[in-house]
Amino acid sequence: MNKGKVDVLLGLQWGDEGKGKVVDVLTPRYDVVARFQGGPNAGHTLEFEGQKYVLRSIPSGIFQGGKVNIIGNGVVLAPDLFMDEAKSLEESGHELRSRLHISRKAHLIMPTHRVLDAAYEAAKGKSKVGTTGKGIGPTYTDKISRNGLRVGDIFENFEEKYAMCKARHEAILKSMDYEYDITEVEKKWMEGIEYLRTFNIVDSEHEINGLLREGTSILCEGAQGTMLDVDFGSYPFVTSSNTICAGACTGLGIGPNRIGEVYGIMKAYCTRVGAGPFPTELFDETGATIRQLGHEYGAVTGRERRCGWIDLVALRYSIMVNGVTKLIMMKSDVLDGFDTIKACVAYKQNGKEINYFPYNIEEGIEPVYKELPGWKTDMTQFTSEEQFPKEFNDYIKFLETELETPICIISIGPDRAQTIERK
Repeated sequence: MNKGKVDVLLGLQWGDEGKGKVVDVLTPRYDVVARFQGGPNAGHTLEFEGQKYVLRSIPSGIFQGGKVNIIGNGVVLAPDLFMDEAKSLEESGHELRSRLHISRKAHLIMPTHRVLDAAYEAAKGKSKVGTTGKGIGPTYTDKISRNGLRVGDIFENFEEKYAMCKARHEAILKSMDYEYDITEVEKKWMEGIEYLRTFNIVDSEHEINGLLREGTSILCEGAQGTMLDVDFGSYPFVTSSNTICAGACTGLGIGPNRIGEVYGIMKAYCTRVGAGPFPTELFDETGATIRQLGHEYGAVTGRERRCGWIDLVALRYSIMVNGVTKLIMMKSDVLDGFDTIKACVAYKQNGKEINYFPYNIEEGIEPVYKELPGWKTDMTQFTSEEQFPKEFNDYIKFLETELETPICIISIGPDRAQTIERK
């Protein structure tokens, strides 16, 4: 039997690592790109040929003509937001209907899920997580509690099923004494349902495994980052799904023995959006400079990202739980102008130095830094690794030694062309 291959691409930090660009770059090597978790809280930004696109639910392989793109069962889908995203792509000349397949088992984000999201955050007060307010958490909660509404439900007794779910949410909101009005949102949401019905809705687990039997190559695209994983991230300041490699198996219906390469994406520094611990966060001018140079603002929310030096303790942990085989380093050019680059190699906790990621990093963690000389070179126009300055090559070697994993791709700018593969 001819076996296809499944490679996984995911973020190793707190999201926003640049996954969309890399999926777009790697897609020509694969037949299929499949998204396995998350929802429209994830914004994957791609730039090429003078155009900038932000994808929220649609896989980032959609721009490479002829490739099949699958939204897997592990994804949560908002019909109205999906409609906006898809229509925008179609208007810019990208044909979707024949190439985009949507899992029948993916769960739907309802208008009342967004209201619940806001109500739960408001109730937490100072302990709020800092969600994007897209209804992701409440949708996954309904999924786990066996009360969810799925894409496949839109074809059978949909109005009845929707009304039951809505009534349940309304009862919760009434008990919280939370005021809201979803009249306009619900109207557009229902338009999104009609629009969704025109797409190719499939039993994605059967489709994917059938393609693998035919020898097809598949790239699995993750959203958010490992440190936001609901099990292994900085809980409770995490997302509501498994962002790690194992999530590709459950989010697409793929056996673990099918997984080949695991590409882990990281920035040359570190960022985080929303609340939660961030050991290497910089509150000084250096942090502000990184934010400005890296344009560190959320693709979906527009929120300022918190910025800091690279955290090798957290990265070693991410590489371990994902089984990463190859690293991809993004935004190296953002550090082009610094005299000194810092990297966190260990933590100090209660006066003791540790080199592992502990159960609780919310307080009492002090980063232990190693300083390296900066390269002070504009690398944005480079086309090969032979042009890299010695100091940058030293930085790469240092990271590879610390992380015990090869760095195979370096990004030196936002455009598709500003990508260098190392030999």
